[in-house]
Amino acid sequence: MATTVAVIQKPPVLLEREATLERMLASIDEAAAAGAALLVFPEAQLPGYPAWAWRLKPGGDMALSAELHARLRANAVDLDGEALRPLEEAAARHGVTLVLGCHELDSRYSGTTLYNTLVVIGPDGARLNRHRKLMPTNPERMIWGLGDASGLRVVATPAGRLGCLICWECYMPLARYALYAQDLEIFITPTWDTSDICLATLRHIAKEGGCWVIGSAPAMQGSDVPASFPERDRLFPPDEWINDGNAVIIAPGGEVTAGPLHREKGILYGEVDPELARRARRSLDVCGHYARPDLFTLSVDRTPRGPVRFADE
Repeated sequence: MATTVAVIQKPPVLLEREATLERMLASIDEAAAAGAALLVFPEAQLPGYPAWAWRLKPGGDMALSAELHARLRANAVDLDGEALRPLEEAAARHGVTLVLGCHELDSRYSGTTLYNTLVVIGPDGARLNRHRKLMPTNPERMIWGLGDASGLRVVATPAGRLGCLICWECYMPLARYALYAQDLEIFITPTWDTSDICLATLRHIAKEGGCWVIGSAPAMQGSDVPASFPERDRLFPPDEWINDGNAVIIAPGGEVTAGPLHREKGILYGEVDPELARRARRSLDVCGHYARPDLFTLSVDRTPRGPVRFADE
């Protein structure tokens, strides 16, 4: 049975969690009213992707980097707290599944390290999965820690069995394969990359995995950055498109069925039917009849990797 998907590519209020949360809740109301049952937000949407990391002068903007990190930490999400409760309540109120990116604060151990995290919330408001980005890219490594494989899971939802990788994790073939091997039907990748190569990669994944692929990024201009952002005008000229968005939905086999939604601050709607994923794998099933487990094996350690284990626990 087909499900309506809403890929939301509206800009956040950069570095302002509560204001961004209000925008996300309004988008959930809008998408649910349009009949969507699976809603996808961009990478690090809460409280916004750290685009400044690509623009700061190496070794020359240390004071600004420190201030931005402090503000980001103050507006990050503690998953052991109540920060996502409004989104969980909205999911339950509308009976929808949410996939959203956030900056996650590690409050359990260090109290300072952040992770690029995807959270899946089910239609009853329960949290189905948390995936921390395995390998931040280039200057992102000054923002986020390395995730472990504990969230490298496919979860059952009313829309189908879905799994997620973040941005350039899509170029990690073993991570992709770990999801394919869990009867993946919908592959979701919130990303900052809106290049033609990215679209080609997502179409390849749809063919390789025999799955639906949903790509999501924010459509965002310099003028969307709030005035409270330090040195905003130097880093983000108001007329510049910081990100083009290019939300897209791709069918199993690689055909684009919706989007890309280019430079439009809105919502892309489309349909996904998990039965088409199962049919696509009749000829090419890379974890089934097209696999050669006698020649190739993959071992994935999904044990959570905490930095310390206390004996009295």
